[in-house]
Amino acid sequence: MKVPLLSCLALTDFYLPVIASQISCTEDAFTKYLSSSGHKSAVVVQTSRIAKGGIFNVPASDIAYPQSPTDLPELCVVQINVTSSIESAYSFGLFLPVEWNERFLAVGNGGFAGGINWADMGVGSRYGFASMSTDTGHNSIPTDGEWAYNAPEKVIDWGYRALHGSIVLAKELTEAYYSKQLKYSYYSGCSTGGRQGLREVELYPDDFDGVIAGAPAWWTSHLQPWTVKVGSYNVPGSGQIPTSMFSVIGAEVIKQCDHQDGFVDNIVTDPQHCDLKIEALLCRGSNTTNCLTPAQLDTLRLIYSDYVDANQTFVFPHLLPGSESQWDVLVNNGTANPLGTDYVKYFLGLGAQWTQDQFDYSTVQLSDKLNPGNATASDYDISPFQRKGGKLLMYHGMADGFIPTDSSLYFYNHITEALASSGAELEDFYRFFYIPGMQHCAGTPDNVHAPWYFAGPNQGPSLSSSVYSVPGYQDPKHDILLALMDWVEKGVAPEYIIGTTWNNDTTQDEVYRQRPLCFYPQRAVYSGKGDANKAESWECRVV
Repeated sequence: MKVPLLSCLALTDFYLPVIASQISCTEDAFTKYLSSSGHKSAVVVQTSRIAKGGIFNVPASDIAYPQSPTDLPELCVVQINVTSSIESAYSFGLFLPVEWNERFLAVGNGGFAGGINWADMGVGSRYGFASMSTDTGHNSIPTDGEWAYNAPEKVIDWGYRALHGSIVLAKELTEAYYSKQLKYSYYSGCSTGGRQGLREVELYPDDFDGVIAGAPAWWTSHLQPWTVKVGSYNVPGSGQIPTSMFSVIGAEVIKQCDHQDGFVDNIVTDPQHCDLKIEALLCRGSNTTNCLTPAQLDTLRLIYSDYVDANQTFVFPHLLPGSESQWDVLVNNGTANPLGTDYVKYFLGLGAQWTQDQFDYSTVQLSDKLNPGNATASDYDISPFQRKGGKLLMYHGMADGFIPTDSSLYFYNHITEALASSGAELEDFYRFFYIPGMQHCAGTPDNVHAPWYFAGPNQGPSLSSSVYSVPGYQDPKHDILLALMDWVEKGVAPEYIIGTTWNNDTTQDEVYRQRPLCFYPQRAVYSGKGDANKAESWECRVV
């Protein structure tokens, strides 16, 4: 399938602005509504108005998502706090734009973070959505899990309850504010946000018409223990690979694997099928720099190998070749990232005294037994979501060094198996995209410069506080959220999404490269004709 040049629907083709509102944008008005509608556990934290082109100043106490969204449309800001149990409560923020597209968008979180994601809410509001984010019931940075210790109700909020409860009440407030029913509801999240979206699909299939789940941290009970395991590979000693070698290893991967798609451009399109010979990195003769010793090669083999434990039990897939630019986060110097150790200490309840060297397979077994917060998204039969007409777009960057890319393929395959007996065709409602050269949720290594931007969750704020959609390409061919809307509302399924990167991604000055991102099992292959930096020179094929 060759990628054509098409004139696509514009961003504004999806809505006619509706002028708000029926409830005034005041604390008193929202308080009266909550009281009259029986929401005794909910209280208004704040309300305010933002003028067109204005900024919402994120409170300094919101440490997880400190970026303040700018260049906002005229809107009403509401923050609500809800008591979820005797021991727990959560908050959510809601942006209600004056020019409303009659749709609702919830955005996700990251890691163990507790905080309202005002930045991604700002992105949603610029499209015209009533947009919402929850703090998941606590306040912390993404790598801090200490709040979870002996706090099962807070962990449940983080796992699923805060998001669902926020969605239900935020939708109700939206409809009351505009005195009009929602036409459609959407979700967009990456990493933990991707997990949240998949858990919504599984537990509450009626919450959303369409869901975007990027790089989902869906297998919590195994991902977090794997994070400890991979952090133990590169311990000090003869086999330790210095962090300065990570880029050298990455360059060798590109050298050996780049050509698979028919064009040499520093982008590895199919690392799973590259016959990578790591022995090319072996120090030989008098050469002892920018190379690896036999012991270091053994460490590299561990990093590129699935985590398999007692009785050959598969625990978690490995990091892909091409992910080396982010190894300093998890592989590093043999000290596991807190996303692993804090999970064991505080979510599994082993306490602050637990140390990384105590990790063994029993930790994985305990994690499976407890499944803290019922967070793991492993209820693979998502046929209720399919039957109600829901659409799911999932993607994962192939240079992701935080969450192994093929954990998403593992999820996809299990969905396939679960729905096989029903005869459901996955591509009719669920499509999974590999993103060659993209790191975790956003970005690309400097030496790769892959077309990674397609207006996915977290991507706009990673460029600036005011970006939304794809600058210069606000249409369903380039923008994954518009593609999802096109699929849900018009029945037009995305055959591909065009990724974009600029000479300077921060300023989006001039397009450097665009390429189709194909849904699995297709991959983008150079046609052999035309400018390889233009999308129309590539084809999506099963290879």
